[in-house]
Amino acid sequence: MIVEGIGIGLGLAILLGWAGLERPYRRRQGNTLDVSTGQWKFDLDQANHYRIRGELTLRNPLGHLEVMVPELRAEVALLSKEDTAGIEKSIRLTPHHPDAEARADDYWFAYIVKKRQQTQVSIEIDLQGTDLSALRVAWVKLHYVTYGPKGRIPRVHHEVLPLAYPDPNQPLRWRSAQGSEVLPIPTHILTQIDSCVEIVRRYVLPHAQPGDIVTLGETPVAIIQGRFRHPSTIHPGWLAKRLCYFFLPTSSLATACGLQSLVDIVGPWRVFFAFVGGSVLKILGKPGGFYQLAGEQARLVDDVTGTLPPYDQFVVLGPDNAQGVVDEIKAQTGISAAIVDVNDLKAVKVLAASADVSIPVLESALRNNPAGNSDEQTPVVLIRPQP
Repeated sequence: MIVEGIGIGLGLAILLGWAGLERPYRRRQGNTLDVSTGQWKFDLDQANHYRIRGELTLRNPLGHLEVMVPELRAEVALLSKEDTAGIEKSIRLTPHHPDAEARADDYWFAYIVKKRQQTQVSIEIDLQGTDLSALRVAWVKLHYVTYGPKGRIPRVHHEVLPLAYPDPNQPLRWRSAQGSEVLPIPTHILTQIDSCVEIVRRYVLPHAQPGDIVTLGETPVAIIQGRFRHPSTIHPGWLAKRLCYFFLPTSSLATACGLQSLVDIVGPWRVFFAFVGGSVLKILGKPGGFYQLAGEQARLVDDVTGTLPPYDQFVVLGPDNAQGVVDEIKAQTGISAAIVDVNDLKAVKVLAASADVSIPVLESALRNNPAGNSDEQTPVVLIRPQP
């Protein structure tokens, strides 16, 4: 099978070279519209009535093309520990165009976002029910259509909003680990509106003392950075559709969308040559060559079902600039930090750590995966090395 894969790979090289003739056409820009992460305000004080307000910016980054937005609407899905059938939901969208007034009847009229210009839309979500305290997340989906040189393209922008927050001062139980004490710390469901520094300040500092080390899971950090993509926005190419069959079924690269997400990060040529080189190395008795040649992100992609709801619906990439994140945590909070990838097979990979952190201490403390791989919702672990 490996030899067959190499043969296919060599054929792909020829096809990719031929496809390069069309590359300038495929790279023509059009219908490009950037939607920012929203600025949100929450009114969750009443047990039977929640109000959520946010403002999003739609920006045309192109300097030579205009993009029309003829349709825009929003929907919200609620994640809860209890039945949500009795909860009433209402959503109101209000455009804030720089050169046009909003209609009184809530109709979204087709709007042109001019070259290098932007517009805003506010979203107001009203939730009413007998008791809303069991709600955990509001998953907002902004459906919009871009209309321009590439035709009519439906798109969806996703915002995940936490609705329940554990008490950061609640008593927690330390556990013994080899050479350390470890404290898994529960948080709210982390989203793109959070920051790693604020998570450490809110949930970790109440339990920390000098000499402690805080570790954050690589997937939660990537989610905070907004590095997750819905499969509907991923368009697998010829390469991803063929090569995904050669990965183990348990791999996040064993689907066309999972592998395409890696192709979009490192490029098709690196994935192709990593596949060919990895196949040769495997024949020589050296498995794992693909992941070494394709780069760190190849091991960090989490495909659909790979994490907690609602992110089980998304492909989650690895974090960006992990070292910069831990350095910022150290500078802003004074506590040493690390970003880690840990699983139940006792495998510990440290993506980045503060300069004063001992990697062997981290590996020993995390080997039994105190954060868990299920629905514990403890993405942060505090480590207290023992003398």
